[in-house]
Amino acid sequence: MEERELITKLIDKDEDTFRYAIKTYNSSMHYVASAIVGDSIADEVVQEAWVAIIRALPKFEGRSSLKTWILRIVSNGAKTRLRKESRTISMGDANDMEMLGVTADRFQSNGHWQTPPNPWQSETPESLLASEQLKGKMEQAVDQLPEMQKTVLLLREIEGLEMEEICKILDISESNSRVLLHRARTRLWETIDKFKM
Repeated sequence: MEERELITKLIDKDEDTFRYAIKTYNSSMHYVASAIVGDSIADEVVQEAWVAIIRALPKFEGRSSLKTWILRIVSNGAKTRLRKESRTISMGDANDMEMLGVTADRFQSNGHWQTPPNPWQSETPESLLASEQLKGKMEQAVDQLPEMQKTVLLLREIEGLEMEEICKILDISESNSRVLLHRARTRLWETIDKFKM
């Protein structure tokens, strides 16, 4: 369905179109909400977001894709809910290299590894990643990421969104989004590296 047609039918309160929209966008919305507020209240955030989306849809100006606009509403709602729950979101300092998982002894001055990662042994990366045990460790590592790192990682790697869209959705700078993604990927790499040992 074309985006303009989808918007028009949603404004007209067409039930089939609403079901289509839920089927199309709900999983992405849940990823964003869950990463910011956790699984326990993510469903509530998504439901509240749908109400806000339907109310605001007539004012949609098309300055971004509908999906980006929808996910921005979810993100804002999740952040508001998080503030109400008296928790804070730590996005960190982009200049803090230690927090990036990059320590002074990890690389040589020319950029090469000081101590390279553990070898893959006889297993291929594909067979290693297919391991059920590693999948469990990876899921656990993702669950333990700080909210914003987890959100950026899921939007980029699972949803396949471009960094520009992610920045609009989460209302963060491009440099901050790249730092968050790097931190998340570094933690996952460390999980894989420990698993190989």
